[in-house]
Amino acid sequence: MKHRPLRIAFIGARGVGSRYSGIETYYEEVGSRLAARGHEVTAYCRNYFTPDIATLRGVHVRRLPCIRSKHLETITHSLLSTFDSFRQPFDVIQFHAIGSAPLSLLPRLFGRTTVLSVRGLDWQRAKWGGFARGVLKFGEWASAHCPTATVVVSRTLQEHYAKVHGRRPCCIPNAVLTSPPREPQRIKQYGLDRRSYILYSGRLSPEKGVDVLLDAMRPLRGRIKLVLAGGSSYSDSYIESLHRAASDDVMFLGTVDRETMQELYSNCYAYVLPSVMEGLSIALLEAVSFGACIVTTNIPENVEVVDDAALTFTPGDTAALGEHLRRLLDAPQLATTYRQKAAAHAAAQPDWDTVAQLTEEFYYQILGARLAPAVA
Repeated sequence: MKHRPLRIAFIGARGVGSRYSGIETYYEEVGSRLAARGHEVTAYCRNYFTPDIATLRGVHVRRLPCIRSKHLETITHSLLSTFDSFRQPFDVIQFHAIGSAPLSLLPRLFGRTTVLSVRGLDWQRAKWGGFARGVLKFGEWASAHCPTATVVVSRTLQEHYAKVHGRRPCCIPNAVLTSPPREPQRIKQYGLDRRSYILYSGRLSPEKGVDVLLDAMRPLRGRIKLVLAGGSSYSDSYIESLHRAASDDVMFLGTVDRETMQELYSNCYAYVLPSVMEGLSIALLEAVSFGACIVTTNIPENVEVVDDAALTFTPGDTAALGEHLRRLLDAPQLATTYRQKAAAHAAAQPDWDTVAQLTEEFYYQILGARLAPAVA
């Protein structure tokens, strides 16, 4: 006897068609694989962010409006998506990020099965003021108590929930795909070539520590370029401060397409993630997957990703980061060694096919007896 295919909804991300963050990556990578396994997956997307398409990689695209502001965008879109989901007979409604967690109770009150997926404790992000931080802390509490089940992406988050909330959620990590290196073609439009730059990729927001990276690079001015690939997350004032602090060797590329990003990872001299907080960074996972020489902070979430395949330093320690970068530039063989370590580490990690399979098994487990088996 086999279980019948599921009808699944994703709520909480900006959408599909652009790798803005880990949630958008999850929408596409896990959603497409669940669809390929026979399930019907609907991704609720913000209409300004997502192209006007009916499907993407087998995932049904449902575009809805939102109020575009720092504090209201996520909650207004998630609320509208939640009400819209009542129109469809979804077996599982999966909410993403703690900001949407309280909404996971609404479908559950009407007999639906809901999942809350946590990729980080968003209240820790420096861009939020006191009131917003308090709301997000409530969202964390709600993520442990409102949905049918909670799933996290790291063992660090799993232990946090067990300690703080007395509940141990399921842990399904993000994936690492071993990726063949890409020759520098698209990046030449920026004047970049193989091993000619240090790379940071991700949102340009305070918790990412890009200001620390700029300070650490200052003594190395003239030796190598610094490339920053990423856009704003309602953090324009922070980005303006980065521009003021940057030297002529710093390039702000903004958000780039997937192929260009793959070339950037493949050809950088080193990839740096100086973040203060993470869930399980997709950008760091992608750097591992392309076998980049990696320097990152020693917060538990990042160490969980890289193990001993990277150089690490204490968040905010400009001198330590600068020393790591100087050593790598002075000793190219050391950089080569860490590229080899990253490539070997990537080969041992779960891929997106495994993550999709674990997610499918998790759905069937929480549905349990409520889901009648299909006829053999």
